[in-house]
Amino acid sequence: MQINGMAVSRETWDRLEHFIALFNKWARSINLVAPSTLPDLRTRHVADSAQIYQLSPGPLTWLDLGSGGGFPGIITAILLTETEGGWVHLVESNQKKAAFLRQALLETGGRGSVHPCRIDEALSHIGRVDRISARALAHLDVLLSYAEPWMQQNAQCKAFFHKGRDYQQETMNANGRWAFDLVEHPSVVEPDSVVLEIAGLRRKVN
Repeated sequence: MQINGMAVSRETWDRLEHFIALFNKWARSINLVAPSTLPDLRTRHVADSAQIYQLSPGPLTWLDLGSGGGFPGIITAILLTETEGGWVHLVESNQKKAAFLRQALLETGGRGSVHPCRIDEALSHIGRVDRISARALAHLDVLLSYAEPWMQQNAQCKAFFHKGRDYQQETMNANGRWAFDLVEHPSVVEPDSVVLEIAGLRRKVN
């Protein structure tokens, strides 16, 4: 079995399929993603989310900001079962969505835990992380302000953010307040979209 060209075990594939079935069930009563994207769930959301792990595979500790319907956090947590190591801290302040995320981890065996709180409250109980992810959450400048405390703790920490066709303008705006090393990874799923890899984040002094 393969996802975006990466081979996964039958067990991992079954976990992903189980998550998709569970997602569709919960999506009938909770707005987990835009309804118009549900018919393309496997490509638009699952495969798109899997890119994050594929850009930085291995038994790492992840922080997923604003996890929402589980993209990319739950997908990363499931793919981490291939390594028998690593962990995903999923931060989601919406209680209904947090309940869905907990159920998804329980039923799929994904390697993660849910933190039903605001991002600015999460720092007090989520320590050092290796990687940070976010998808469809906020403009890059805001995402960097969210990520800064954890990236200050660990100089080797990297962030991976999905962005659409306006990413260049967001990057220019963020450069007014932040300095960082940037790698632009073209999306293998969505034309004109990218995954921005951020490292060496530091706040500029005016």
